[in-house]
Amino acid sequence: MHGQTNEVQGTRYSPTHIRATWDGTGSVEDASRALGFSRAKGYDLVRRGEFPCRVLRIGRTTRVVTASLLRVLESGEPEYNGAHTSRCTPS
Repeated sequence: MHGQTNEVQGTRYSPTHIRATWDGTGSVEDASRALGFSRAKGYDLVRRGEFPCRVLRIGRTTRVVTASLLRVLESGEPEYNGAHTSRCTPS
């Protein structure tokens, strides 16, 4: 039964499932799970400005942009506040 729970959890945070079920933003907790780390680690990264995908702060609420999360999951490259670190070209 334990293996089945892990299988369901993995499917729940797959890019295909996220694309089909999430709105334009998701919670820091869910995005952290999708990226493979804990809720506490996710909020710590948000606080330090190092969360690997785009984060919106709306009043006292913090949301993760779903499109940014999907890009990070599919490419494996972080997008700190929309800045593509590997695609930066000097002006």
